[in-house]
Amino acid sequence: MSSRKKAMTKRRRLEVDDVLVVKKSKLRTAISGTVVGNFMEWFDFGIYGYLAVTLTAVFTSDAPGGLGLLLTLFGFAISFLVRPLGGFILGPLGDRIGRQRVLFLTMTMMAVATALIGMLPTSAAIGLWAIVPLYFLKMVQGFSTGGEYAGATTYVSEFSPDRSRGYWSSFLDVGSYVGFAAGASTVAITTWIVEGISGSGAMEAYGWRIPFLVAIPLGAVAIWFRLKIPETPAFEAEAEADDARLHDADDPLGRHGIIGIFRHHWRVILIGIALVAATNTAGYALTSYMPTYLETEVGVSNLMAAIATVPVLIVMSACLPLIGKLSDRIGRKPVYGIAVVSTIVLMIPAFTIMQIGQEWAVMLALAMVAIPVAFYVAISASALPALFPTASRFGAMAIAYNLAVSLFGGTTPLFSQALIDLTGNTYMPAFYIMFFAALGGVAMLSMKETAQRPLLGSFPTVETKAEAKELVAEQDENDLLDTSTMPLDIIVPAVAEMEQERRDADPEADAAGKKPEPV
Repeated sequence: MSSRKKAMTKRRRLEVDDVLVVKKSKLRTAISGTVVGNFMEWFDFGIYGYLAVTLTAVFTSDAPGGLGLLLTLFGFAISFLVRPLGGFILGPLGDRIGRQRVLFLTMTMMAVATALIGMLPTSAAIGLWAIVPLYFLKMVQGFSTGGEYAGATTYVSEFSPDRSRGYWSSFLDVGSYVGFAAGASTVAITTWIVEGISGSGAMEAYGWRIPFLVAIPLGAVAIWFRLKIPETPAFEAEAEADDARLHDADDPLGRHGIIGIFRHHWRVILIGIALVAATNTAGYALTSYMPTYLETEVGVSNLMAAIATVPVLIVMSACLPLIGKLSDRIGRKPVYGIAVVSTIVLMIPAFTIMQIGQEWAVMLALAMVAIPVAFYVAISASALPALFPTASRFGAMAIAYNLAVSLFGGTTPLFSQALIDLTGNTYMPAFYIMFFAALGGVAMLSMKETAQRPLLGSFPTVETKAEAKELVAEQDENDLLDTSTMPLDIIVPAVAEMEQERRDADPEADAAGKKPEPV
């Protein structure tokens, strides 16, 4: 008798009420509130990238030889070196208290740090010590972005319907590259205005501060948007589910800390790191390093570099939703394959054309670099979070993404310039990008296809109630559904379990009101 009194775990079937229905109006509000954070993050990248040479004169004028530029680029790299710390802290926190709260925190930290850079003293005032507070604020930015992109991708992927996750999630990186273009445009417009008013040295004297201070009103708007976004349906459903696996240290689908995440998901983390490295070496070369490369190695002006880059980024951003929709149809893996092959094929010709130095050549070369970048980033927000289960998605995504970006992506400007200085070969950035593309290709072959499928550990997500009913009715024939990963476990007493089995075996008697025989 004692065994019959024990609680038992039972798997039930997927029901209509389990399916998450997200209306388009709520989906648009959620995604727009998330996009503003990526816009702000990349707005700062655009400013810092296009002001790198100017900031060298402002903060490291006392440094000997070419060391000043490397010190300035190290300021960019140092923000990425602390990103894993932010990811290790903010990621698991987002799995416990919710995505929305952590995203509000990261947005606030990022906006404040960007604005404060515009108020720093220069090397003319305090010497080479001026670089120290700059590094500190870049570290604050790095800590916040350690949770920003991982949280934003987790958020939009969990809010997006399964059939169109690639399309809706792609808008996150539209915000990224439009933000970078806005930062570059702000630098170009500021340069044109202040030099027209005060002469050629105006940007070094005071003009460099203006783009950073623009972050004050932009940051206020972004923070307001973050206050308005709701929590994701997937996180809320998980919090309400009576799922014993959630707190099981031995279950890969459960909620885990850093050690547990590495224990259960280290293979998938390696796949994610390789894909992120391939994406971001190309992406940061196109954006954050290209202004420096065009000025120092090709010999074009800062203004011309911005004029050539901005339209390329805008056109690329407009293509991202189209590529995201393509991935919903043919799968994420084929799109990653296109990105890898186009990187290896186009990178050397692009850098060759770039050396011509004329505006048309620079724009054409940047467009060639942008092609593989577009195929990479269009599916990042839909493909990468889908590698991990809902209970630990924010934390695992933060670990994989930030380790890769810190070690390989964000250091692309520093390593690329250092390789050129070491070898004298201006094609070294192309070789660097191609190497990581090859690693990304190996990872792509190892990953599971996730397009049109529910997120691991979550219920299916659809746009209408009719879709939900259709999905439930066809759950046994639908190869894209794996209910074993969904929180469908229920805890029932053994007696109730046996009675339910008897009802299932004799449904007619149950319908007629016949009481089951005593156990």
